[in-house]
Amino acid sequence: MLGDAMVERIVIRTHEEVQDALRDGRAVVALETAAVTHGLPRFPLGRLPLALDDARFDESVRRAFSPTMAINRALGHAAAAAVRSTGAIPAVVGMLRGQLIVGMTSAELDELADAKPVTKVSLRDIADVSVRRGHGGTTVAATIFACTNATPKPIRYFATGGIGGVHRGWSITPDISADLLQIANNGIAVVCAGAKSILDLEATLEALDSLSVPVVGLGTEFFPRFLCEGAAPLGVSARADSTGAAAELVTTHLRLRPNAGLLLCAPPPTALALPLAEMEMAIQSGLERAREVGARGPEVTPVLLQAVADATRGRSLEANLAVLLQNALIAGQIGVAELSLGHT
Repeated sequence: MLGDAMVERIVIRTHEEVQDALRDGRAVVALETAAVTHGLPRFPLGRLPLALDDARFDESVRRAFSPTMAINRALGHAAAAAVRSTGAIPAVVGMLRGQLIVGMTSAELDELADAKPVTKVSLRDIADVSVRRGHGGTTVAATIFACTNATPKPIRYFATGGIGGVHRGWSITPDISADLLQIANNGIAVVCAGAKSILDLEATLEALDSLSVPVVGLGTEFFPRFLCEGAAPLGVSARADSTGAAAELVTTHLRLRPNAGLLLCAPPPTALALPLAEMEMAIQSGLERAREVGARGPEVTPVLLQAVADATRGRSLEANLAVLLQNALIAGQIGVAELSLGHT
């Protein structure tokens, strides 16, 4: 935990509903906002996403995703509704006017979704955005920081899409996401769809192993590849086939290693997952395009993502929405299941 003076300087505010839930020992799930500010389009889809054909989502999630609302804003509301539908409390994390908010209101989420300029906030950026009184969507690393510094106690569950990791070409340009160390060094259960396919996934798994981060497959023995299902040779270190089994694993892990996180990896819904071969072809095309335009370091990622979007003709967006909504739902379910094991 940060000292009081540091928290005051950075200005971290935990919403009263989230504070009450944490104080009462109820399940709370944090949600990041980098997807809202930087990862999704700012125009309406014009219809409900295909992910909402899934019977696991109740009417509250469908109502939150208005066809006339900008996709990024609608997703933020729908993910929060998915968490709430399980009985857990959503804590949407983002920055407005220099304040790191743990549990944004609907109005605050709308303001952030429309904000310009807006920073993609990783751990290194929080102080800068705070001093500038800026707006920011939080990445995995920054959201875990917010979870750890929530009041009156840390948040145990966090749902996202795909985590960051070791980038392709890391041996030449050592580009490794801050997400990995944050996961390893904080007692948070991160529900995700593995790591983004544009990364060096083998090196990412090796790094997670070196950091002693358990990688738990939810109903799978393979490491999911964000918008693609997992496949050999990339496996997980453990498997849980029910929310109860996953909750028991989280409880045991955090009792043994309270300051070390773990990954709970759910593959994307099969009907919307992208074929591995198609994804790899799109990534190779994107890497070639990046070389042509001279993109380096962080500049490469948006080029690769655009190449994937172009190659899949919008199917990557449907898969992305499905992953984000599914993981929010699963995190809520596991968090609620953990309460039945007697954890407070």
